[in-house]
Amino acid sequence: MSDVFFVGCGPGDPELITVKAKKLIQKADVVVYSGSLIPKPILKLCKKGKLYDAAGMVREEIFDVLYKNAKKDKLVVRLHDGDPSIYGAIKEQIDNLTKKGIKSTVVPGVTAFLASAAALGTQLTLPGVTQTIIVTRAESRTKVPKREKISELAKHKATLIFYLSVHLISNLVKEAIAGGYKKKTPVAVVYRASWKDQKIIKGTLGDIAKKLKEEKITRTAIIIISDVIDPETYEYSKLYDKKFSHGYRKAKKTKN
Repeated sequence: MSDVFFVGCGPGDPELITVKAKKLIQKADVVVYSGSLIPKPILKLCKKGKLYDAAGMVREEIFDVLYKNAKKDKLVVRLHDGDPSIYGAIKEQIDNLTKKGIKSTVVPGVTAFLASAAALGTQLTLPGVTQTIIVTRAESRTKVPKREKISELAKHKATLIFYLSVHLISNLVKEAIAGGYKKKTPVAVVYRASWKDQKIIKGTLGDIAKKLKEEKITRTAIIIISDVIDPETYEYSKLYDKKFSHGYRKAKKTKN
């Protein structure tokens, strides 16, 4: 029996795949992939393996393919977009494989919210603005604990990032404002981050819902609410400050 590899292939740009992930796909005997979320150039890396589109499969069917092929000592890859640990539903698959005596290995990938930050040309934490990132999703068919309601998370005034939520933007905005964000708080929505048809929509909590409606964006987008998108002011990092000492450099003396 061989391990099953849960592999993240990045957010869309085929070149944003790790070397390890690329090698596994090229060698794989079986690849179960996440439907249209996986770029075709990445699927083409699988030269000899059999491809299974998970979009048309239920949980039991996916598990059956993973288990039976791993039991035959084949190299099996469960291919996820972005990083498999973020909304990837890998825990249930790994646990079921473990019960059957099959080991699993997770290979991380570049996730969409990092590709979105790159597209915006910004950083998600800024000294003097926020040092915290909260990654979440709006409640819909998948429920969230009461302590994780948007209005509760908004109280932190951190960089708030949403997956799988752009179709719920109107309610999301209302809750964010109810939690303490001002209507003028900057918002950026990145549609299909790093793909060729990537689109960036910027606004505020006051107008972002209208802008998204005009652009007809209802899926496959990351929402970022934060002053880091368009900060009025921020502080420079202490790390490279000439007055700041650390383990690799002493502060430089200044002349009076």
